[in-house]
Amino acid sequence: MVKLHYTTNERGKKLLDYIAHIRESDEEVQPLKIHLLESKELAEHFGEKLGLKYVAGLCGLLHDIGKYNPDFQQYIYDAVFDPENMTYKRGEIDHSTAGGKLIFELLHQESNSLYEKLLAEIVSNAIISHHSNLKDYLSTERESPFLSRVLKKEIPNYNLVKERFYEDVIPPSDLQTYIQNAINEIQKLPLNNTTLVFITKYIFSCLIDADRTNTRDFESGLTNNETEEHSPLFTKYYHSLMQHLEDLKKNGEKTHINQLREEMSDQCEKFAFNPSDIYTLSIPTGGGKTLASFRYALRHSLEYQKQRIIYVVPYTTIIEQNANEIRNILNDNEHILEHHSNVIDDDHKEAEDDILDDGYIDKKQKLQLARDQWDSPVIFTTLVQFLNVFYAKGNRNTRRLHNLANSVIIFDEVQKVPAKCISLFNEAVNFLKDQARSSVLLCTATQPTLENVPHPIHIKEEIIQNLAEVADAFKRVDIIDKTDKPVTNQDLADWILADIEQLGSTLVILNTKSVVKELYELLKEVNIPVYHLSTSMCAAHRKESLETIRAKLDKDEPFVCVTTQLIEAGVDVSFECVIRSVAGLDSIAQAAGRGNRHGKYQTKPVYIIQHSQEKLSRLKEIKVGKEASSSLLPFYKKKPEKYNYSLLSQKAMREYFLNFYSKIKGDLPFHVPELENNLTTILLEQREEEIASYQSATSTKYPLVLRAALDTVAQYFHVIENNTTSIIVPYGSGKEIIAKLNSNQPIDELSSSLKLAQQYSIQVYPQVFHYLANEQALVSHFDGMIYELKDGFYDEEYGIDLKGNSQLDDLFF
Repeated sequence: MVKLHYTTNERGKKLLDYIAHIRESDEEVQPLKIHLLESKELAEHFGEKLGLKYVAGLCGLLHDIGKYNPDFQQYIYDAVFDPENMTYKRGEIDHSTAGGKLIFELLHQESNSLYEKLLAEIVSNAIISHHSNLKDYLSTERESPFLSRVLKKEIPNYNLVKERFYEDVIPPSDLQTYIQNAINEIQKLPLNNTTLVFITKYIFSCLIDADRTNTRDFESGLTNNETEEHSPLFTKYYHSLMQHLEDLKKNGEKTHINQLREEMSDQCEKFAFNPSDIYTLSIPTGGGKTLASFRYALRHSLEYQKQRIIYVVPYTTIIEQNANEIRNILNDNEHILEHHSNVIDDDHKEAEDDILDDGYIDKKQKLQLARDQWDSPVIFTTLVQFLNVFYAKGNRNTRRLHNLANSVIIFDEVQKVPAKCISLFNEAVNFLKDQARSSVLLCTATQPTLENVPHPIHIKEEIIQNLAEVADAFKRVDIIDKTDKPVTNQDLADWILADIEQLGSTLVILNTKSVVKELYELLKEVNIPVYHLSTSMCAAHRKESLETIRAKLDKDEPFVCVTTQLIEAGVDVSFECVIRSVAGLDSIAQAAGRGNRHGKYQTKPVYIIQHSQEKLSRLKEIKVGKEASSSLLPFYKKKPEKYNYSLLSQKAMREYFLNFYSKIKGDLPFHVPELENNLTTILLEQREEEIASYQSATSTKYPLVLRAALDTVAQYFHVIENNTTSIIVPYGSGKEIIAKLNSNQPIDELSSSLKLAQQYSIQVYPQVFHYLANEQALVSHFDGMIYELKDGFYDEEYGIDLKGNSQLDDLFF
């Protein structure tokens, strides 16, 4: 029999405590009623940002009512106190369906209104899915997994569950009043499919974070769930930034360039008083974009009471540099989060009944609860992580979505959005502006034409008004087209060796890692000082290499750095000469930004070459970008005046992107060959043909308001071509971090260790992962939730050592 737990009310009456969770450290019980009510309060707080307090709160109130099932109470007691004599197996008792079933049967009858049905669909799906992905309302197989779950799945003791819930938590009349408040909120929403899909995801995010946060707080012994008010911090940050800018003005040279930097920064400050919207910020390379955009963000946050500032960059290589620059100015280490990647690989754990079902908070569950939910006031993260929040599988991603609301979101180098993700990116950003009350800056010197594609982004206007003048003033390099004659690595090495004294410090950027490595080895043989950077290195390793390179640049001595495009976006280095293998015009422009970056010389050369050894068949976007640039180059040669005598002019860039997007138009909505469909279509569009097929197959009218294939999209969505796995490497502090993760740390310390682990992790494609596994180079921790690379497979020069298997060299992210 289950051991019963009681509390005594204010009148001295003993009341039965149904169990929600049992703490590992002291076997303390969290009563189910307390968990439901506290989760409701948290969810209300998260939902209120979109005027959906009661919709989100309803999810928190009902999500775990299945735990009132006596079978679950027996299971959780046995799991903790009598594991040798378990009555039920792990995952055997479904506690997620009951709450969804209850709200669906209350609000989704024939007599219910459209808004009541809509509320039922949103809330039911969140509840039944809170240990998995949101269910398909209508799958690509013309079935409804959502309906099957809420209508057809049998719940043992279901009537008893409802009876206990009404008795223990809230009587039916009070629940009806609460539900009416939620219906009133739903009635204010626009009834278009795209908005309703994002609202569904947003409410799901509120529930996941409320549930996980309350469970984590119980495990940690915390009782105060109040969120920190960030306005005082933003006021302090604003004054610190303005003082820094004033110091720069006083101590810097009175040059035309510095004057333009100040003017652009001032324009951002003035623009911050405009209402929240989507704006472009096209400050050229070296124009102070990071500080100018942050100035806008702080001023706008203070003016419109925004809750956080989120800085999204294309590559992990930039995060630490930008975060450190801001951190040093603000003199604050505590409140600035760098989120590079998910160290934990647990997609296979997030099945229908994940580890949180146990209710017993052990080491594995603490590892899940320790994930960051983006509640810091200032966050630096990657484009991959941003897109994962909206579309990828795994509740660890969705949990963060609600914290994007009522924020200032800065996309740095926005042209790097992968082509197949453009439609989904645009729609997510539009939702953040239209419904989530966020303000968005699209920052880059090479603005893509995202407003001229299907599912366009709704850009309001450009912040900088005198772009042509600014671009002329910031010109620091001459683009020299040498693509007429293809070259090999040996040709490059011979050229550099012959001219190194004249070229000076030289940056060579090639399109594939294998040719980078080969050129690096060729140059090493001829005794030229040479360095290289690679995604085979962890972030901490690349950082140390960059510090060495910067020190070498300060000495004004000739040397060579060979790298892939990872150096192009935002890395603050300044070489005398840049050699760039032809790629997209935006990549060429970014490469040019690493040449004569600080204007030490009047101009310096950027050579565009045609490399004959690069194999781009697996790198479609680079290949298509190269084709689009190659078709523009002869037009520029014939009529340079048409482009204001600059291959990097706004006109040239616009022509390039229009050409580029036209070449990959079919990829933009994320086409999935296996589905013979696009993810954008099955998620956001009306799907009239599929509805007709469903009605024909079932001989019934399609009964739902919503029709998105949410789970199918989550299964197929990935920003990069193949899903990658994160591996912690034995470089620097990597070993110590692994040791800490394996110790029984409190959740707060575990969270810190996971954040630090990002610096010592590498994302690898499946082929590399399987190769390393076959070589017995990996150690698995927490049943495959975390992987560690063994000693002997990480090289202090190259990073992950594939023991000469060069065909895998390019398979890192």
